[in-house]
Amino acid sequence: MRARAVLVPVVVCLLLAGCVPSASPDPQDQGPAPAVSADQDGTDTPEEFSRDIQAAEEIAAEYWAERIGSGFSPIRQLIPYEQEGDVDCAGEPLPRNNAVYCSAGDFIAYDVNWAFAAFQQVGDAFLFYLLGHEYAHGIQARLGISKEFTIEQELQADCMAGAFIGDKAREGRLEMQDGDTRELADGLEAVGDDPGQPWFAEGAHGTAEQRMGSFSDGYTDSLRACGL
Repeated sequence: MRARAVLVPVVVCLLLAGCVPSASPDPQDQGPAPAVSADQDGTDTPEEFSRDIQAAEEIAAEYWAERIGSGFSPIRQLIPYEQEGDVDCAGEPLPRNNAVYCSAGDFIAYDVNWAFAAFQQVGDAFLFYLLGHEYAHGIQARLGISKEFTIEQELQADCMAGAFIGDKAREGRLEMQDGDTRELADGLEAVGDDPGQPWFAEGAHGTAEQRMGSFSDGYTDSLRACGL
């Protein structure tokens, strides 16, 4: 996936096509953000990771500001952490190998080692999905959306992440490239619930197939597919 800022998505192309982000713009450049593209041979440096995750955050904030309009406030902070307990949400320590939107502090926190490993193994598209999904939870909080079951909240966030990536791709802000489809498929496969997980259980996110379906619906039909 290419972005006109700096991004590389992994989960979105899996259902439609491919994506690749391009190089990030010069921070001194005040003009239109250039298209961003991911390395064809793999993305695995900390510098690329940092640029891509920053781009994903910036473009997600841009997207929701456009959709919500006046009164929109971006998520306050993006916080990387390394160990369980480095960051807490409302007094609860965040575990390793996770990414979370914390409504109590209005921030997204993520295990940087886990995210970087996924970035290396799956691809940069994963970061756009990851940030898109957690940003969607922040938007749900802003809109007062509270579903009866966790899985409903999570699948809607997957759909919203798909809409964010799909709409920005159609605008030309993100550029889809060959290979990202496989990355997205691999990424969504990795984050599906374990077999046997009850759909009604607290914390259930959905099977890999359900999550891919919700993401694809949002990517194809935008926010209308997400009930927004």
